[in-house]
Amino acid sequence: MQKGKILDSYCNVIHKEVVASVNAKMLPEDDFYNLSNFFKLFADNTRLKILWALSCEDMCVCDIAALLNMTKSAVSHQLKSLRLANVVKFNKQGKIVYYSLVDCHIKDIFEKGLEHILE
Repeated sequence: MQKGKILDSYCNVIHKEVVASVNAKMLPEDDFYNLSNFFKLFADNTRLKILWALSCEDMCVCDIAALLNMTKSAVSHQLKSLRLANVVKFNKQGKIVYYSLVDCHIKDIFEKGLEHILE
């Protein structure tokens, strides 16, 4: 449905005022697309484990790999995806690169999802 235009050819609109009100608040299609891609990051078990670990402590690739019993290459691949999506960041200290969550919003999203499934 396009913003500003209510299409009722799929179903009879019962509450036109409600539909019009919500339609006026709809986000642009690009925002929904970007949000969908953001949530896809949370749809991978390995990435969730990495996010969980980084919500506890900043960690280097080697430590994450050891924790998850994975290769450094596999962990690096997942970290790259998370970094490109602006979910994790890195800080180089000497020869060691430490990864952390970009901000508390990521931890909040993770915790809210966990809270929901544990209810």
